[in-house]
Amino acid sequence: MNKYLPDFSAITTFVLDVDGVLTDGTMLAFANGEQVRAFNIKDGYAIKHALKRGYKVAIISGRNEVGVRRRLESLDVSDIYLGVDNKLDVFENYLYLQEIDPENVIYMGDDMPDLEVMQHCGIAIAPADAATDILAVADYVTNAGGGKGAVREIIELVLKSHQEW
Repeated sequence: MNKYLPDFSAITTFVLDVDGVLTDGTMLAFANGEQVRAFNIKDGYAIKHALKRGYKVAIISGRNEVGVRRRLESLDVSDIYLGVDNKLDVFENYLYLQEIDPENVIYMGDDMPDLEVMQHCGIAIAPADAATDILAVADYVTNAGGGKGAVREIIELVLKSHQEW
């Protein structure tokens, strides 16, 4: 699908959506109201590895679930923005507060709420099973689908390009 790899040399930061990126988009809704998602353990390893290497990892998601926050905190992610209505506003504020140039950022999203942010980051990434409009604006499309190792794939590619994997 991709003809070439983007130039990852300037990347210092990964900003990720949750549903459809860190998960496959499946949500189990229990009678007690709890909504559960499955995360890929290899994605988790890659996130922890990137953080240990000094990369920044931030999460911006429209949904706000305690279980999601706990999973991200268990990976040592501290920049977690859940329940977000306007992802671009949160993204731009995060970059401002952290003094990060947008060109240093990979944003990975899979659906329409991610579109604006993908147009304002250094490299826009989409999982293989992202919505058609998102695939059309992505600078790179992973071989793996959301929740199936797509995050691991892109983190590994970036860190390998920096000889840090």
